[in-house]
Amino acid sequence: MYDIIVVGGGHAGCEAAYASSFKGHKTLLVTGNIKNIADMPCNPHIGGSAKGIVVREIDALGGIMGKIADKTHLQIKMLNSAKGPAVQSLRAQGDKVAYPKEMLNTLNSLDNLEIKEAMVEDLIVDNNTVKGIILEDGEQIQSKIVILTTGTYLKADILVGATRTRQGPHGEKPSLHLSDKLKEYGFEIKRLKTGTPQRIDRKTIDFSKTRIEPGDDKYLTFSFDLEPQYKIEEQIPCHLTYTTEETHRIIRENLNKSSMYGALDDIEGIGPRYCPSIEDKVVRFADKERHQLFIEPESKYYDDMYLQGFSTSMPPEIQELMVHSLPGFENAKIIKYGYAIEYDAIYPTQLNASLETKILNNLFTAGQINGTSGYEEAACQGLMAGINASLKLEGKEPLILKRNEAYIGVLIDDLITKGIRDPYRLLTSRAEFRLLLRSDNADQRLRRYGYEVGLINEEQLERLNQKEQGIKDCLSWLGEKKLKITKEVEKIFHEKNIPLPTSTMTLEQLLRRPEITVSFLENFIEFPYREEIKEQVEIYLKYEGYIKKSYKEAEKLIKLEKKQIPKDIDYDKIKNIASEARQKLKEVRPTTIAQAIRISGVNPSDISILSVYLKKEYSKNE
Repeated sequence: MYDIIVVGGGHAGCEAAYASSFKGHKTLLVTGNIKNIADMPCNPHIGGSAKGIVVREIDALGGIMGKIADKTHLQIKMLNSAKGPAVQSLRAQGDKVAYPKEMLNTLNSLDNLEIKEAMVEDLIVDNNTVKGIILEDGEQIQSKIVILTTGTYLKADILVGATRTRQGPHGEKPSLHLSDKLKEYGFEIKRLKTGTPQRIDRKTIDFSKTRIEPGDDKYLTFSFDLEPQYKIEEQIPCHLTYTTEETHRIIRENLNKSSMYGALDDIEGIGPRYCPSIEDKVVRFADKERHQLFIEPESKYYDDMYLQGFSTSMPPEIQELMVHSLPGFENAKIIKYGYAIEYDAIYPTQLNASLETKILNNLFTAGQINGTSGYEEAACQGLMAGINASLKLEGKEPLILKRNEAYIGVLIDDLITKGIRDPYRLLTSRAEFRLLLRSDNADQRLRRYGYEVGLINEEQLERLNQKEQGIKDCLSWLGEKKLKITKEVEKIFHEKNIPLPTSTMTLEQLLRRPEITVSFLENFIEFPYREEIKEQVEIYLKYEGYIKKSYKEAEKLIKLEKKQIPKDIDYDKIKNIASEARQKLKEVRPTTIAQAIRISGVNPSDISILSVYLKKEYSKNE
């Protein structure tokens, strides 16, 4: 008997298994192929816009994705560094060999975790409560809780041209019956699709026709605990190229040979809106003369280059023509052809905010089975499912992150409240409070939660306390320290074309000016504080007004979050509410007024009627 069984060894499964076993619960991780644990079937990068902040949030809570990425990446950079701090995000090009190996070593080091290679066909269910799993060979393994993190393996089909093959991303056997069983238990199943481009032999690319994209020339880490594990000068570059008029002609003339555009007439899956195939780009953006493509190394151990942005389901002979039409790829050798993959997922409004399902007790789901795309979205769900499954075993309340506290909170709330049409991708635009949810402050937002649930230790918490004290001390120091306008100071201001103050000012007053930075002030005065302290202080002083406004807006949300909706409410008894709102409220069953407001199809008038009904019917019981 296990406390928790995690089904699936992808990024969600790894985080879930790590969290539950680290917290002392006897955990079994069941995966179809141990060699594919933490595999990266698509681009082996970690992070990106919004996603890089999620990785920092995972680390702040005590998860492992950030640490593994820091130890194994080929290059790292801060995206949008020229823009404001709300949209800055880390992105690392991972090593497809080193990352899974490091993850497996980490999992194998855990005392309470066992890993088993097997296929799960069904669940042991008694009185609407999950009590374990049933394997392909009929073996039953009992547990108190099951977490499903099956990725793209539920009835997976690989689509290339006019061919459909029932298999997973690497040709493995998919899960053939589990999604059908879930449907029998009452789950609504949705068919989704994603894709991947060609892998090209590095030696056959003419990089002189491309633009080099190096890593940043300053040290960066996802983890708040690790020092940089790499040397700046040894980072491996990526490169940039573009499609051509010839590329677009080839695609247009052969559209009917693409799985998605006529070669297969039984496509059900809906593809990712924000990561379309190259066919979709050419059709949907017909006015664009070219599309950018990134040429990215998969590993330092072999020569496969990933052609980011060129995902396709064209047949191999057409892919050859397409690739050879690209600058630098005239003589390129394709090592692996692109393909689309279609798979089953559950509709995520069937989940509670803890990621436990509403239909079966003690069943949690995380990752692409919930309709998301991306390793980072999967990992954060896996971490939260592992935490909340553990807390349930311990008789404690689940950890529910609010939308103003974390991108993880935004993601989960979007899934369970709004559902999905296509694979969900996290974007900075999805967060109302993105100025609060920055990359630099993820530890301040979430590390204490990690400590409370048992994934962060005393030493890590003390490091956070010291950082926060350092910020206070630095702000105080800046308010006292003054810059006198000497001839030398005047000269540097003029050289940098920065308006000269008319009188002596404190460093705090100077830093509030948009054109003045800490690095500029260090021309005159040495700052006795670490880089992360200086960064936080500069952001705070420059954006103080906006940050305070965001906190006020967040307080309004928190008040609405406190207005609970009883679990036993009968929406059919509420008169005058719109029929669409009634149907959506019954489907989602929001727990608070704030969540009800975010449901598409529920209008302000419906919220007013609901609020009056709650006050009338439930106030006497309060």
